[in-house]
Amino acid sequence: MHFGQHMETAMILGLRSAIYPVTDLAAAARWYAQVLGVAPYFEQPFYVGFTVGGFELGLIPDGQPGTSGAQPLWGVADAVDAHARLLSLGATTLEPVTEVGGGIKVAAVSDPFGNRFGIIENPHFDATAVG
Repeated sequence: MHFGQHMETAMILGLRSAIYPVTDLAAAARWYAQVLGVAPYFEQPFYVGFTVGGFELGLIPDGQPGTSGAQPLWGVADAVDAHARLLSLGATTLEPVTEVGGGIKVAAVSDPFGNRFGIIENPHFDATAVG
């Protein structure tokens, strides 16, 4: 098999969830509801889940927040505006908005709980390809 060829059955179907550990689940749920503009669809003492464009952003309590683990990027229409809004909600810049080629812009902030929250403006993203 050569890279780029599809196998008959793909084991990995694509991004489904990004989980963020937090130390204050209620405060994190409120902050992410503001950031995402939606209320959680699932809210229990052990997990809070939000539906975001067909994917899930989850919060778990008693975790160890950090910025060095997996680094999902959440799609935005305008990286500059989204970055400014995140800062206005109390986030701090980890990586400023940067054009990385092909009209793609990325940035990352630290949420108020110590987690990396990355964003991407990608004009090449094909939402119809999400399975």
